[in-house]
Amino acid sequence: MARYTGPKSRIARKFGEPIYGPDKVLEKKHYAPGFFGNNRKKKSSEYGIQLAEKQKAKYTYGVLERQFRNTFEMAQRTKGITGEILLQLLESRLDNLVYRLGFAPTRDAARQLVSHRHIVLDGKVASIPSIIVKPGQIVGVRERSKSLEVIENSLSGFNHSKYPWIEFDATAKAGKYMNVPARADIPENIKEQLIVELYSK
Repeated sequence: MARYTGPKSRIARKFGEPIYGPDKVLEKKHYAPGFFGNNRKKKSSEYGIQLAEKQKAKYTYGVLERQFRNTFEMAQRTKGITGEILLQLLESRLDNLVYRLGFAPTRDAARQLVSHRHIVLDGKVASIPSIIVKPGQIVGVRERSKSLEVIENSLSGFNHSKYPWIEFDATAKAGKYMNVPARADIPENIKEQLIVELYSK
C-alpha cells in the first residue's frame, strides 16, 4: 500500500473525526463521503470496527501497513500493556516528535523535513522518519535550516506546554525527549485495545 496522498477531509469524514487537525469540511459535512454518505446506515461487524480503528491509527500517524505491523510486534515483545506501548512507540517516532515540537504543521510536513535532512538527532543529521527516539535524546533543527519559513511559521504561537514529556529550547530550536508519555497524556482518540484484538485473531 502506497502512502495516502488524497484529500484529507475525505479520510476525516470517513472516521467522523478531525484526525489531521481542524477540518472545516468535516464541520459542515459530519457524515461519510460519497453520494449516499448522508443516508448510509452504519452496519459494522466486530471485525469491521477493529479494522477501522487500526486504519484510523495508521492514517493519524502516517504509517504504512508493514511499518504498523512491525511496530505492533515490537510492542508485543515489550513488557507491559501492548496497546499502550503501541501508541507510545508511535509517539516516539522521529517524525511525530518533530510535529509535537512544532517544527511542522502536520506529520506529513514533519516527515518531509526529516527526509530532506533538516532535522538533527543528538546533533547528527537524521533522515529516517521512523527512527524510535529514546528518552534523553535531543531533536533539533539543523543549523542551516533554522530560518526555513515553514519552521518559523509553524513555531509561531505554538504551545509547547501541551506536551510535558518534551522540554523545548526556543533559542536552540531543539527539544529534549524527557520521557515516554503516559497513555492519558496522548491526545489522539484511538481505542488501541481494538487494534490488539484485531491482531490477536
